[in-house]
Formats: sequence, C-alpha cells, structure tokens
Amino acid sequence: MNQYRDRRYVFAAAIILVGLLFMIRLFHIQVMDNSYEQYALSNAQSVRTIYPARGLIYDRTGKIMVYNKAAYDIMVIPRQLETFDTTELCAILKITRESARERLSSAKSYSYRVPSVFMKQVSYENAALLQEKMFQFPGLYVQTRTLREYTSPIASHALGYVGEVDQDHLDKDPYYQMGDYIGVSGVEKAYEEYLRGQKGKDIFLKDVHNQAIESYEEGKLDVSVEVGKNLTTTLDMELQAYGEELMSHYVGSVVALEPKSGEVLALVSAPSYSPDLLVGRSLGVEFGKLATDTLNPLFNRALMAQYPPGSTFKTIMGLIGLQEKVITKKTEHHCYYGFYVGNIHTACHLHETPLNLIEAIQNSCNTYFINVLKSILQDVKFASAAEAYDNWRQHLLSMGFAQSLGIELTNELNGNIPTSDYFNRIYGENHWNYLTIRSLAIGQGELLATPLQMANMAATIANRGYYITPHLISEIEGEESIDEAYAKKHYTSIDTSCYGPIVDGMDLVINGGAGSTARNAKIEGITVCGKTGTAENPHGNDHSIFIAFAPKINPKIAIAVYVENQGFGTTYAAPIASLMIEKYLTGEVKRTWYENWVKQLIQPVAPARKKDSIVNDTLQNN
Repeated sequence: MNQYRDRRYVFAAAIILVGLLFMIRLFHIQVMDNSYEQYALSNAQSVRTIYPARGLIYDRTGKIMVYNKAAYDIMVIPRQLETFDTTELCAILKITRESARERLSSAKSYSYRVPSVFMKQVSYENAALLQEKMFQFPGLYVQTRTLREYTSPIASHALGYVGEVDQDHLDKDPYYQMGDYIGVSGVEKAYEEYLRGQKGKDIFLKDVHNQAIESYEEGKLDVSVEVGKNLTTTLDMELQAYGEELMSHYVGSVVALEPKSGEVLALVSAPSYSPDLLVGRSLGVEFGKLATDTLNPLFNRALMAQYPPGSTFKTIMGLIGLQEKVITKKTEHHCYYGFYVGNIHTACHLHETPLNLIEAIQNSCNTYFINVLKSILQDVKFASAAEAYDNWRQHLLSMGFAQSLGIELTNELNGNIPTSDYFNRIYGENHWNYLTIRSLAIGQGELLATPLQMANMAATIANRGYYITPHLISEIEGEESIDEAYAKKHYTSIDTSCYGPIVDGMDLVINGGAGSTARNAKIEGITVCGKTGTAENPHGNDHSIFIAFAPKINPKIAIAVYVENQGFGTTYAAPIASLMIEKYLTGEVKRTWYENWVKQLIQPVAPARKKDSIVNDTLQNN
C-alpha cells in the first residue's frame, strides 16, 4: 500500500512540474517574447519608408547648381508575395518574364522580410499604371525617390555623383538598405550626412487584399521625414564654366582660390564630363565608358596629378634664401647662358647680367637660384649639407607641400619633397651637395606638387605668409559655421618681411619691361603678380605652368594653371590664367580679341615628342 502511495506522490510531482513548465512557457510567449505579436502586426500593418529629398547645392552667388527630380522604384517584400499575373506585370514594366524571375530571385536572396528594389527608376507613366493595379500584385509597391539634376554641365569633379549603396556601406552603416542612394564622390560624398536627410516612416493597417486602408493609431507611431540640408559652395559658376571652356581642348587643371578665406573659386580638371551622365539607370554604362577613355576624364587632376613645379618654384627658393639670410634682395649673381662648374652645365636663356633677386624672378634665371640653393646648403650654421637641406625642407612643409592640404574631397595626393635620407641612400652619406641636387632649385628633379598645392602656394604669397586650408563649402543650412579647420590660418616659417621682394618680382614678370616672361598676361587697370614655369616631362612634351594672384594689394584671387604637353608657361598657361582673373575681378572679359586668340591657339594635345638619345642637362627657364 505504501508503494502505491509513493507512486501517487511521484505522479503528482510530475504533473505539477509539467504544469509549471507550461506556465513559464506561456508567460514567456505572452509577456517576454513579442515576436509573435510582431508577426501578427506585420500581417496587419504596412510600414512604408519615406525617403527625404536630398539637399540642394548652390554656388557662392546663390545660383542653384544641383537639384532633384522625382524617380520611382518598384519595391518588393518577398514574404508578402502571393500568386499574381506575371504577364501583366511584365507588360506594365516592359520587362521579360525571365527578367522578372531574376529580380525576384535576387530580392529573396537578400531578405524575405526587408524590402528591396525589384526595378529602379521606372517612368512616371509606368509607376502610375502599376499603382492603379497594385491590389493585383501583393508584395510589390511603388517607392518615390529623387535623382540629381544639374543646371549646368560643369564642376563634375567637385560636385561628385550619387550612386546605389554597395555591400560595404550596408555592413558599416545601418541607416542604409539595399537600393538606397549615397554620395560616391566629390561634395556629394564629403557632405553625405548633411545632404541625405533622415528617412521617415508611415504605418498603415492593411485589409485582406494587402492594401493600406488607414493610418495605424492615427499616426502616433509615424516618424517624420527630415529633408537634406542645402549646401552653399565656394565655387563661382561663371568662373568654373569659363575655365572649363578655356581648357576644353587641353589636358590639365586650373585651380582658383580666394586667398584670404581659402575658398575654392574654380576647380577645373580637363578633360571633364557632364555630371548628368552619372545619373539614373545609365550610370553603370556611362561610368564604364568614362573609365575606359584613354584621356581618363574621371581622374581629378586638380588633386591627384603630381607635376614638377618648374620655374614657379623659384619664388619659394627666394623666400627661403631671405629667411635664412644667405641672400638679400640686393644680392647679385652673374649668368652667361647658364650655370657652369667644370663639366656641369645647366642652361639658361639670354638676359641682362648680373641680376638681383627681384630681377632674377622677373627674368626667371636658372643660374641665380642654383646659387641660392648653394648658399642655403653651404650655410655655416649647419654641420652638413644634409642638415641644411632638412631645414630647407621644413620650410616647404610649412607651406603645405609634401602633404595633403585637407580639402573635403577624397583622394587628394601629397606631392613629393624628398628627404635627406633619400639622397643618402642614392649617393651615400656626405657624398652629395648642391651640385648633385641643383635641379631642385629650379623646380625640377624629384619635386612634385599638385595643382591645388600650387594654387595654395600662390595664395600664401598673396597673403604674405599664411594660408587657409582650401575648401569647397561655405555654408551648411541650419549650421552656425563650417568646420573650424577651414577657418584657421596656417602661418609659414617664413617671416612676413621676406615676401615683399618676391611679390615685386612677380609684379615685374607681368608688368615689367624686357626680360619679363609673361607680359601677355597683363590686364589694364589690374596689377597681376605671377610666375611662369615650364616643367620637363619624361613622357612627352613639357608642361606649361603659371601661378598668379591679383590685385597686388588686397588680393582677391590666386590661381594655378597646368597645361600638359604644351611647352612654355607664357604661351598657354599664362593667357588662360589672365583671362580667368579678368573674368572674376571685372565680371566680363573686355579683351575679346585676346580671348579669341587664345581659343584659336588651343589645339588638340600634340603627340609626345621623341627624346634625344643623349640626354643634355639643360632645363627650360620659363
């Protein structure tokens, strides 16, 4: 009898235990776990993302550069799909049944529950027709988005373009979903978080046909959309368009800055392309064409091309010589068709001799600035040429060379100022001197700079000793100010007092008499200060270079022009810079005869010249 009584207790305990387990499970399902509730709600609710209009982009004068137009994507939620008439859907969207199956398969592989793009950027007519018959196609809906439109086919490298997010963006940022758009380059990329705005969402109750019938809880759970913020760029549309017109048959770059603010007035990379090519469904095809173009129009030469500065660098040599007190503005050197030491020869052109510093800049004398380098590297206050060289290099670093300046755009390159260790490795420690590296004195050799750095150099001289990081945005809607980095003055290691003779020499380059190398850049009523350059190019004809700022007092514009494979700076680069300065400062080009001459002068890029079998150590002076 006791045996049965014990069994009864065991059974009772088992029943109580099972009951407790059921109660715990029910409590978890009904109270702790809301997945079933969410599942039920998802069957009764429809959540639609509201995409914000992307922020507009204006030029510095308030003219609109980039705006939006409506686009319509057909979205699909695979879990909600039911049997529908595929033939009619294909007829509405004008696609094949095979294409429809592939699109559905792709959506299912992405997610059964998350919406993805079935077909993007359909016409308004097709979207409207589908919307009328949407009850026949459960799981599909029309999503309104925006695409970029441009008021003028300019500034493609500065503005950038918008494209569909890739998997990398999806993995890194939960804000984005498959089919979303994002800034891929230029300002569109740099200011993506401001331009994109914030998505909203509307929650509706659905009927048995999967159609939205009313707002859920009177919209209390809806999230308001926030449109993107508008941007005001520093670009001058008219100046940008004019620069692109002048460079339309060239390969090269023009960068114009406002010296006192660091604002970019024009950023020209040639050849260029119309930004509306990289919009909409044709983006992939057009990008492929541009990417395979042998002239590489996608390459932003203003930030990424690295050239020798040529004779424009003589201004910097003069500044460092004055700072180190190895020369004064009255220091003279003789020049007889070049620099000679034994069998070492660097050529120069015919000019008066001797020349002081100001005259040497005016006449672009190679011999003078090689002697300046000699004085710098043989300065007795340094223990060796390498130590003196490192000091020389530090001055260049303070001017923004050999480093990215920090403009908002990506892929800005550094240029190159070799270190003393570089020469030690090549020639051996204490086995090199100014003769070994004399080409650096005239902007050749291993020196490399981007057009942006060269324009910044012109701005630094215009400011008599400081620069502000070049930037493309002056105002963000709703923000009190832009990044502090674009307002800070960067003072160079050269005293302000050293800049006077250099500016005077640059004045004479254009406004002086015989020997001046860019008299063709003179503008009546405006004192333009500039310097020509011709950079040797191992791959073909020399590059034509010109830097300038104007007016001489209280400068409003600084500019650098590089024209690849076109020879002397005075022939091609100087006229382009002069016309752009006149256009910006006066609002028009009065020298129409000069403008027409420049445009007639422009020819397609000449084929690369053949190099002589014997390389002569002669360098163009201007």
